[in-house]
Amino acid sequence: MKEIIIFRIIVLTAAFWSLMGCIAQSETKKTPSLPAADLDAHLNQLKANRWYSESSERLRAMTRIIAQQTNQPRLAKNIILFIGDGMSVATVTAARILEGQNRGHSGEENFLSFGQFPFVGLVKTYNVDAQTPDSAGTMTAIMSGIKTDFGVLGVDEDVARGDCGSQLGNEIISALSLAEIAGLSTGIVSTARITHATPAATYAHSVERGWEDISSMPEAAIRAGCEDIASQLINFEANLERKFRNLDIDGLEIVLGGGARHFLPRSVAHESGFGGVRNDQRNLINEWMQKYQRGSFVKNNEELEAVDLSSVPKILGLFSDSHMLYESVRVSSESDQPSLTDMTKRAIDFTHKNPKGFFLVIESGRIDHAHHANNAFNALNETIELSAAVQAALDATNPEETLVIVTSDHGHVMTMSGYPRRGNPILGKVVSVGENTFAKDLKKLPYTTLGYQNGPGFRDGGTEFNPDLAYKNPAESGRHDLSKVNTLQSGFHQESLVSLYAETHSGEDVVIYASGPGAHLATGTMEQSVIFHIMNYAGSLTKRARAALANKRP
Repeated sequence: MKEIIIFRIIVLTAAFWSLMGCIAQSETKKTPSLPAADLDAHLNQLKANRWYSESSERLRAMTRIIAQQTNQPRLAKNIILFIGDGMSVATVTAARILEGQNRGHSGEENFLSFGQFPFVGLVKTYNVDAQTPDSAGTMTAIMSGIKTDFGVLGVDEDVARGDCGSQLGNEIISALSLAEIAGLSTGIVSTARITHATPAATYAHSVERGWEDISSMPEAAIRAGCEDIASQLINFEANLERKFRNLDIDGLEIVLGGGARHFLPRSVAHESGFGGVRNDQRNLINEWMQKYQRGSFVKNNEELEAVDLSSVPKILGLFSDSHMLYESVRVSSESDQPSLTDMTKRAIDFTHKNPKGFFLVIESGRIDHAHHANNAFNALNETIELSAAVQAALDATNPEETLVIVTSDHGHVMTMSGYPRRGNPILGKVVSVGENTFAKDLKKLPYTTLGYQNGPGFRDGGTEFNPDLAYKNPAESGRHDLSKVNTLQSGFHQESLVSLYAETHSGEDVVIYASGPGAHLATGTMEQSVIFHIMNYAGSLTKRARAALANKRP
């Protein structure tokens, strides 16, 4: 019996190893290795794939552009700084997709104009005293090369916000001022109030960003000698000349934006049709016209287009009491306000005739405002309009002599999430990959691809013109039944997790895109203050300003 058992074990063992051998031979036959001689055939097969071929061609194009730009002289005759206020990475991505979908494509493969720039980096946005920043401190960093505190403009971190006495001796000089001293033509364009934080940081010094006109200033600050922001704009030339001995400049060539109310006295009707809020009875528009008697004040796009650029030395355009209209509202209402692209073209046409060059700061200010209202529709459409303005600037300038930078002062808390299938409307409800119905969460409710961490929350405003109406109603955070809601309409406001009166900025890095002389310096992760130094280096602004001052000394 023992012998029979041993025999059976031997037979079964042999059978097992025989079976393993057959399986190994079978697996070998199923997965033959690719002969080295077939590598070219494999690569040719890859080249037939559109993703492979398009990516390869884009790399070749980019290497040609990079080689051209890094080998050319570093001096930028012209500098154009575009600011997408609040333009986070998610905003750029979603706007890129929306623009593509508006053109009838799936959207994901689309590029915004500045998405084609050869040099890209990340920018750290924190203020000296704040992890999540505001526009005053961030734009001051961009324009001056120093990071500073939350809520202050054109001053360093040694001030105390709201304390006029702390301002003296802590004012900084901006890239715009250096360009002006150097003899370049200078200009500021914004769809926000021209006295709002971002544009104001280019020309003003203030320990409080809210001091847009004298009526918003405390008596103590007025007595201490601080000047409101609107007044500083009108007095830009005189104020800068007082700072430097023997300086003689001609002031800003062109200023275009909103915020007329801060330039006009209260209860006095101006011929422009705008109302004022100043309580000192100064009419700053009239003061500007008296100072620059050959200059042209314009209040709508028709007047802006009618200006004879060859004979007028200065243009001041104020197109709204407060901020200018959202682009979608401007178009649908057939407003006489110019678009950001209109203003960009006019500013370049006006300043490019200076043989020394020009320096322009152009802000798309209402991206930020739409986000604060949890209204992605207008935030994305403002970003698309910014892309159009950037393309207009590229078309109107020589890339070998013009540094173009596109960046943001800070981000916002809009997210792009879920697992929507390719081509799903970016403003729509999520239809997941492989599904034909709206994806639902645990509450069995559909949800949108775009949403907000905080803010006033859900509002179904249909096709309302003014997204800011969201602030007139109590915040509605949390989930809502969107089954019968058209989330693609301009008046839809996305849901938010945390209920706040207004959505907040975010603290993550933003992107810098650059093209032209000096653009290769916009790479890696940098402090926001480095952007000033890139512009300063590329345009030799400090060197040229110093030389100009030396030449004017007796």
